[in-house]
Amino acid sequence: MKEQTRLVHSTMIGLETMQNKAITIFGGSGDLTYRKLLPAMYNLHVLDQLDEDFKIIGLGRRDYTTEDYIEIARGWMKEHSRKKYVEKVFNEFAQRITYFKIDISNEDEYARLQEFYIDKEIKEHIYYYAVAPEMFLTVTNGLKKYCSKNKAKVIIEKPFGANLENASKLNNKLAEFFGQDEIYHIDHYLGKEMIQNILSVRFNNAIFKGIWNKDFIESVQITAAESVGVGTRAGYYDKSGAMKDMIQNHLLQVLSIVAMEKPTGTSMYKEQVELLKSLKPITNIEDNLVMGQYDGYLEESNIAPDSKTETYVALKVEIDNERWQKVPFFIRTGKKLATRESQVVIKFKAENDAPQNMLIIKIQPTEGIYLKFNAKKPGTANDLQEVSMDFCQSCILENRLNTPEAYERLLYACLVNDRMLFSQWDQIVASWNYINDILEKYHSSGAKLYTYDQDSMGPKEAYKLTDWILDLE
Repeated sequence: MKEQTRLVHSTMIGLETMQNKAITIFGGSGDLTYRKLLPAMYNLHVLDQLDEDFKIIGLGRRDYTTEDYIEIARGWMKEHSRKKYVEKVFNEFAQRITYFKIDISNEDEYARLQEFYIDKEIKEHIYYYAVAPEMFLTVTNGLKKYCSKNKAKVIIEKPFGANLENASKLNNKLAEFFGQDEIYHIDHYLGKEMIQNILSVRFNNAIFKGIWNKDFIESVQITAAESVGVGTRAGYYDKSGAMKDMIQNHLLQVLSIVAMEKPTGTSMYKEQVELLKSLKPITNIEDNLVMGQYDGYLEESNIAPDSKTETYVALKVEIDNERWQKVPFFIRTGKKLATRESQVVIKFKAENDAPQNMLIIKIQPTEGIYLKFNAKKPGTANDLQEVSMDFCQSCILENRLNTPEAYERLLYACLVNDRMLFSQWDQIVASWNYINDILEKYHSSGAKLYTYDQDSMGPKEAYKLTDWILDLE
């Protein structure tokens, strides 16, 4: 198709031939698929990043026809695709889509799925596990039993396992079928534009490159605040909590990018792993961790009435290496907070009793960079005033149109075998080791689970860790 609506994707890498390939989405009628995965694939279609024969197969139990499924997807696409919805373009995109009704918990149903693949002459597969973690092994066993001759790779949504022991068993089973190099652990935070921009800010600016260390930086804050509650994810969330849902994967990944050494090549995997292994174990829970639960959580649907699950975490972390010795990293996340905003705050040490310089990398919903520094106040001898520079990347229409969504960027990376933006097994092990140690110490210490008001910024006790910064505007 030659529509003028197609834009040149400046961040995409070279396109490989994708004939006779397909992505099969387990959980094809779920919220993630409608909100994120299908819109991402639509965007790639708009940008001519998919071969003409590339197919999209949505699996589910619901009694849909392919036509029913496409119409549901159409409604979601109009609302959630960043690229402009064009009826003719969507109709062309819809020709890629097939809905396949299947009970994925029944291994023998996978025989029908393999027959479908053979009939459609699909040669290479991407399996996307957009289902509950407890279904991962069942799906893998079904594929291994009937689809083992397929050339395939798999994309796994977080959380990967409920703990390190469970994650290890799952990884071993997946590796038996796919091979370790064909397992893509997706973390959509790594696909966000401003997370990627952290690397540019750190390593391509002389004003920051030489001072990104303990001699000049007083502290670092990483915040992922959510205004929503648990919603339809209550069943999963009550077993997981904020620590496993957000800290163990998303925010430790962000921390590793902020703090790691400069990558020596195109991959940052080695540097991230080394950083995660350098996280200093927490010895005093009371002084380093605050957990909370929002008022009203126990009344949510599908939540245990006596649940002790945390919906808020504030954590003080230190890194045991030369660059960051004794620099505190503060991480917080929570649901039902006063705002939805994710950001990284770099607080520099004060000079001559002047106000501290501050760098804020805004991740979402606003994407941009904010820098606060000091200048002489006009008309005075040497009185200082705080001034700022504020770059709002997402305020520029061209940027919004040309910047890929996180899932769009990550799905394409998987298609072309680019693993840089995906978590790898060593990273997952290091993250689980660190988080398991914290949770064991928290539960054995008898530390309090605080209650906080909805539309607040969490338990007031979290401010004993640091003076949290959210937005200086």
